Amino acid sequence: MSTTSTRPPVLRIVDLSARIGAQQVVESVTLEVPASGVTALLGRNGAGKTSTIKAVLGLIERSGVVELDGERIDTLPTHKIVQRGVGYVPEDREVFASLTVEENLRLAERDAKPRRDLVGDLFPDIIARSQQAAGTLSGGQQQMVALARALLNENRLLLVDEPTKGLSPKLVEEVTDALERASQVVPILLVEQNLAVARRLAKDAVVMADGHVVHVGDAGALLDDEQRVVGLLGVGTASPDSTSHSASHSASHPTSDSTPDREVTT
Repeated sequence: MSTTSTRPPVLRIVDLSARIGAQQVVESVTLEVPASGVTALLGRNGAGKTSTIKAVLGLIERSGVVELDGERIDTLPTHKIVQRGVGYVPEDREVFASLTVEENLRLAERDAKPRRDLVGDLFPDIIARSQQAAGTLSGGQQQMVALARALLNENRLLLVDEPTKGLSPKLVEEVTDALERASQVVPILLVEQNLAVARRLAKDAVVMADGHVVHVGDAGALLDDEQRVVGLLGVGTASPDSTSHSASHSASHPTSDSTPDREVTT
């Protein structure tokens, strides 16, 4: 994978396979996440992106090697992986709706000195609503709470799944800004259907199809190649200066009969 970092990868996955019940959802996935910046995990719906993240966390049955900073974590239960410094922002946010914003944040605190200043700087609107029940927030505000919970602790890696899904253009911009700033302090593996957001944030890209990795490389080079994007994702690229609109309605509207490029590039 192309990266300017000379440090070893923060996350290394080798021959990862996973299943949900009897269904194989990830098969022989190998990838690395550099120790800085954003790595975009792209693919059509059903490609195995979310399942890969859940497999890394041990949320679904898995086999293969998963290393965090050179240390194997694939034998550990989920709570031990989180304690090792892996933050998770799930696709459906999973805030505690009946609890206040402050209570949601306090429950997420793992470190003796949580990074309250960083969270307050990134999400002033959320802090201003600290006594409001999280379930009464807008979808975008709940996404901010989910991101804030992950950033409270000194994590070594963030796994962020579809953070802009279903948000208004204004909130997409705000979430993207927050992720861009967060990536300056912690590396991020980002599942994102909005290609304009991926273009703005990511240095590296991994593309999945049918549970396999089919492309690895520089994110900008991939997203600037209209033909490759159409072949791999079934959508057109978005303009580089727009993070508020997805490319050709984004990859959340896949062209199911397009054949993905099965050649993995390095």
